[in-house]
Amino acid sequence: MTAAERPIGVSSRGANTQPPRERVANESEPLTRNERLDRLPFNRAHRKLLVASGIGWAFDAMDVGLVSFVVAAIAADPHFNLDAVQKSWVLSIGFIGMAIGAALGGWFADRWGRKTVFTATMIVFGVANGAMAFSWTLAMLLAARFVIGLGLGAELPVASTLVSEFSPAKQRGRITVLLESFWAVGWIIAAAIGYFVIPNTGDWGWRWALLIGALPLLYAIVARRQLPESVRFLEAQGRDEDAERSVRYFESASGVEPVASRKAVKLPKIRTRELFGRKYLGVTVAIWATWFFVNFSYYGAFTWMPSLLADQFGSLTKSFGYTLAISLAQLPGYFLAAWLVERWGRRRTLSVFLAVSALAAFLFSRSANVTQVLAFGMLLSASNLGAWGVLYAVTPEIYPTRLRGAASGAAAACGRVAAIIAPLLVPWFLSMAGGDKSVAFVVFAVAFVLACVAALFLPEKTGATLDD
Repeated sequence: MTAAERPIGVSSRGANTQPPRERVANESEPLTRNERLDRLPFNRAHRKLLVASGIGWAFDAMDVGLVSFVVAAIAADPHFNLDAVQKSWVLSIGFIGMAIGAALGGWFADRWGRKTVFTATMIVFGVANGAMAFSWTLAMLLAARFVIGLGLGAELPVASTLVSEFSPAKQRGRITVLLESFWAVGWIIAAAIGYFVIPNTGDWGWRWALLIGALPLLYAIVARRQLPESVRFLEAQGRDEDAERSVRYFESASGVEPVASRKAVKLPKIRTRELFGRKYLGVTVAIWATWFFVNFSYYGAFTWMPSLLADQFGSLTKSFGYTLAISLAQLPGYFLAAWLVERWGRRRTLSVFLAVSALAAFLFSRSANVTQVLAFGMLLSASNLGAWGVLYAVTPEIYPTRLRGAASGAAAACGRVAAIIAPLLVPWFLSMAGGDKSVAFVVFAVAFVLACVAALFLPEKTGATLDD
């Protein structure tokens, strides 16, 4: 059974196969615009798209990473003096906004265009981030965190959808995982700002940290306005001339002469309920479950990491340094995932990374000294984020163009719901016997179950074009 013939959600156990279109290509027949894009080499236009998109991912990580440092600093600020419950809400309300933003952003991207939402997310984030930096009450802080969440929640699924639709077919998985590597860069920058800026700039330290973190914002907005709209979206809207200009934008960067394309087939009307119909229900449930629990394990552990380490080793300043060291492991985790995802395939790479996450969390829960905590924490950080990157590569490949934005947004929203719940549950886990060890053990159990789910149920789409 070929990849094109196999029902959605049913996967082959064998080696990756080339899709039928690649095997029986008729060189005398004109290519579609998307086939022209699929065959291009990676060029400077792809690089610009990757960087402009990656900055949004970095902002998301910087927001999540910085807020864990910021909350620890705000708790001691006389203007706030937060208790444990208030700290949990500051951590979680941004994720509430992210869950709503992810669901709405993907839905709007299928109707208004990827680029429109892609540019708007950065503007919303910039305004709200400035408002948070100048907040003087808990209510102002919570409102700003919520709006930041709306912007960043829409950012990730829309950016990954746009990148996957423009990437060459044979490099799509690798490029999409490399996009997620900007998240690791953002987290590392956030940890560095938290370690060097917040403790050394007085009561305004956390405010300066937020403003410094937003410096690349102007470039992101300008670069995104210069990029073209998704060819697949434009063709679905019947805008063939605009779609041709988008293709030529990427062809000119490779020095490729434009050629005539086959006429595009207009796609059926968008019906989001198809995600829960007979064809897609099984894979939707598997994807949503994986998204939920990957985010649950990650955000449950890492949004509280500075506080967990401070409780364990008795020093907030040292905990910032330990968190920075553990965060540095995220970047090689993404690069390893990007290297493996086209060699091993999506399912195998994701399963292995989740299994390593389970092992690392188990060993972390048994750690007795700083060396062990750092070693197993770094392994957990690298493997968990590598798995997350592969998951973002998998999701856009499973659904057709008319559903891709909404499906990616809904899956990301499911993950953000987990990110809301997990930080709120951490204080309860800390009150149990074992305290911080119990948090790591929960991460172990979740990652182990996820590795099994990914190995058994996720479809394999390595080597297929988005049209297939």
